[in-house]
Amino acid sequence: MYTKEARGKEQPHIKCLVRGNDIQLKPEEIVRQLYLMVLIRDYKYPKDRIQVEYGVSFGREKKRADIVIMDKDKPSDTYIIFEIKNPKLKDGKEQLRSYCHATGSPMAVWTNGESITYWHRKDPNHFEEIKNIPNVYQSLADILQIKWTYRDLEANDELVKNKRTLSSKILELEDEILANAGVDVFEESFKLIFSKLYDEILSGSDKDNRQLEFINSGQTDSELYNKIDKLFKRAMNKWESVFTSGTKIRLQPSHLAICVAGLQSYKLFNSNLEVVDDAFEYLVNKSSKGEKGQYFTPRYVIDMCVRMLNPQEHETIIDTAAGSSGFTVHTIFHVWKQILERKGIEQTHYMTIEKKPQECDDYVNEKVFSIDFDEKSVRVARTLNLIAGDGQTNVLHLNSLDFSQWDERTKEDEEWIDTYNNGFKKLKKLRTDENSNKYFNFDILMANPPFAGDIKETKILSHYDLAKKTNGNNKPKVGRDILFIERNLNMIKPGGRMAIVLPQGRFNNSSDKDIRDYIAERCRILAVVGLHGNTFKPHTGTKTSVLFVQKWDDELCPRKDDYPIFFATQQMPGKDNSGEKIYRMANNGERDLDHNQHLVVKHDLFKHDPQDEDGIAEAFIEFAKKEQLSFFV
Repeated sequence: MYTKEARGKEQPHIKCLVRGNDIQLKPEEIVRQLYLMVLIRDYKYPKDRIQVEYGVSFGREKKRADIVIMDKDKPSDTYIIFEIKNPKLKDGKEQLRSYCHATGSPMAVWTNGESITYWHRKDPNHFEEIKNIPNVYQSLADILQIKWTYRDLEANDELVKNKRTLSSKILELEDEILANAGVDVFEESFKLIFSKLYDEILSGSDKDNRQLEFINSGQTDSELYNKIDKLFKRAMNKWESVFTSGTKIRLQPSHLAICVAGLQSYKLFNSNLEVVDDAFEYLVNKSSKGEKGQYFTPRYVIDMCVRMLNPQEHETIIDTAAGSSGFTVHTIFHVWKQILERKGIEQTHYMTIEKKPQECDDYVNEKVFSIDFDEKSVRVARTLNLIAGDGQTNVLHLNSLDFSQWDERTKEDEEWIDTYNNGFKKLKKLRTDENSNKYFNFDILMANPPFAGDIKETKILSHYDLAKKTNGNNKPKVGRDILFIERNLNMIKPGGRMAIVLPQGRFNNSSDKDIRDYIAERCRILAVVGLHGNTFKPHTGTKTSVLFVQKWDDELCPRKDDYPIFFATQQMPGKDNSGEKIYRMANNGERDLDHNQHLVVKHDLFKHDPQDEDGIAEAFIEFAKKEQLSFFV
């Protein structure tokens, strides 16, 4: 200290440790200079990161924060804001909080030289007191020492605690953040779910001790962004061919911080794919699917089909209009159950972070195939299949109907070859003719093809008999779903079986008799299950039914002229008129959870739990055994 004349008197002064100019030492300034000394000497913050009398804007008004430490990665952002007071004063804490609100600073410190308080601003409305602030070598996470393992995630899972869905949380984030962030909502949400799935799977062998990385644990926004971006890059290296090389998270760090905090308590790995499927159904339908008249099939409809067709470990399966591959992935679960039972292994979750027997991976890698023409859906499907198949998948980006162009596409498109060629090689091995992509030898096919729009391209129509039958001499155009009937029947071998979702009109319109005759000539019609009119709401109110058939074969399905057919109609809709799922309620008036802690959709397509009444699937299985159908003998 030194004295210097001020207003006619000698007053104590000091050279400011940050600004370098002469400052008169009033009581508050003494506290500030002492604290600056502590920050520089003890906490090791460089002077170029410290600002004094930092301007904070409140509309047209600007106020001055006593001390601010700036973010090391984004020097224009505040990291810690300090409110300094005269030792006799106790006020200023609300003003300090307003500075944090205005700047987004994650930490705040109030002191009058005698007492000191440190805060972590967890969200705009919540300040949590902490024991100290980090030094220059630490992060807020080091101070908070938050423990967040897979076990902690299980114990705090929002899906169970508050009986929420992941899609409802994404919708909430979209309303609050994503819609105004200037980004593609599908892409950025997908990247976050992709990263979180990878983070959870890394804890497979150490659920109790490994710290999960997908958590907003007190880093600055830029520190958190760097951490999540590194996690995303590692996930891309593990599961290649979902994102192109060099893809980055495009959310701003401040937006990312809110999204991570919102999603961190949702456990994605569960006994099935309902959690992430629910979210992807919302995202993909929103971004592209509805334009083509194709909508994700509700998982309870898929499960009914899988139970009724009863896939086996030695059988191949394909979905030619796969969406997120719900049919094939739930078939995987069905077969895995058989494998685990055969090996005497207790059944846990199917979509699990635990290692499965090699036979489980082999089945996914060699027997399961999916095709879709929508690039976003293919990437979702590849993600789910890559996880199930331990890094390999046969999900292909192709137009199922335009099969004559497959070879041309697969020879000329280098990026396509890099991504899909391994799966395509396996697919070609199942062709009946090695020089043609028209006929295949699949055991099972399940699909929900697009309904909307007619196919008008002559080069496509020329390959289909049904195009000639339904067209006559009219202008050449044929309903997309009609071509899928023929295409799918050509994909399965004699004795092979198929489940396909079709518009109800195909079953009873007099003008569609030729289509019905075409099917009956080639197959035994096993069953028709009428789905409720709300099944595909809110996307469409089209009434649909599922057709189950088995191709005639001397051994597996001998031809008959007269035979019984199983008919059923869904009575419990599963969704209300607005398309919201109707969940089963427990006796206490709350949403019911099954033994896997999942919400249970109220439907009658199959028996969800052992104590439930039989559904349509169980009734069909009884019928199939009575009729001695080959896949239930």
